[in-house]
Amino acid sequence: MATKPEFQNPIEAVQALMAVQAQTIGKSIELQKKASEELMAFFQAEAQKATKLKTPEELVRFNVDANTALFKLLQSQGEAFTALATEVGQAAMAKFQNIAK
Repeated sequence: MATKPEFQNPIEAVQALMAVQAQTIGKSIELQKKASEELMAFFQAEAQKATKLKTPEELVRFNVDANTALFKLLQSQGEAFTALATEVGQAAMAKFQNIAK
């Protein structure tokens, strides 16, 4: 007599995967929203500063400072996305290791 395959474990794995994916998408959307808002605020502030420039030297200094600040902002946003990816990856592995036991 053939034994029925065990479907509970694969079903739990698929459900866990879908839950992790849904949570990850939600967190990613929130992070993207925050990053977009930060970038918009940055550019609005820089545009305000640019209206007060009077000399070519001020323009060059402004440009260097603005680009430096922009790159730092983008770096911090990249680090936030990397942290999210690391966190999600570790959580997913832990969840699947528990299911596999």
